[in-house]
This record gives sequence, structure tokens and C-alpha cells, in this order.
Amino acid sequence: MSAKIYRPAKTAMQSGKAKTHRWVLEFDQEQPRVIDPLMGYTGSGDMKQQVKLNFETREAAESYAQRKGIAYRVIEPKEATRKQVSYTDNFKYTRTQPWTH
Repeated sequence: MSAKIYRPAKTAMQSGKAKTHRWVLEFDQEQPRVIDPLMGYTGSGDMKQQVKLNFETREAAESYAQRKGIAYRVIEPKEATRKQVSYTDNFKYTRTQPWTH
């Protein structure tokens, strides 16, 4: 039984950073997924794959995994690099690419 500990990225459907400051412990897949021959649904008998545990800090998630004897790996979060751009930059004379309509 192994798990990964990570901090989720923000979704494309939100502009803020809600729910991105918590750490998540998510179990890895132990059994392969199977396709139901009648309906074509994908399923699995692995119930731990449905469990996601939320923690306030990375250390809390790591200590939980150590207490329970779960092998884990930590995926470090990547901070987004934001570029300050102005609307008027679209119409600069010194643009590298020509402006088209």
C-alpha cells in the first residue's frame, strides 16, 4: 500500500486559490481497472483509491502516513510564474509578432 502526498493546483474554473493550501494524501492504485462488458463502465475493486485525506500541513500528512505504516512519496508544488502584462502592450510598435485582426 503506497500513497502520494501533494498540494492540489487551482482548477481552471476558478480565478482564486481556494482549496490549494491544504495537503492531500491519496492512495495509489493497487488493482487494475476493468471494463464492464455489458455497459462499458470502468470500475475497480480497489476501495482505497476513492479515499483522499486532507491535512493542514505537509508534516501532518507525513506523520499520519508514518504512524499508519504507509509508504509515501511527496510531490512538491510548483508555483505559477505570473507575468505582468498590460492591455496596451497588445498595440506596442515594438511587438515581436505583428498584430492582426
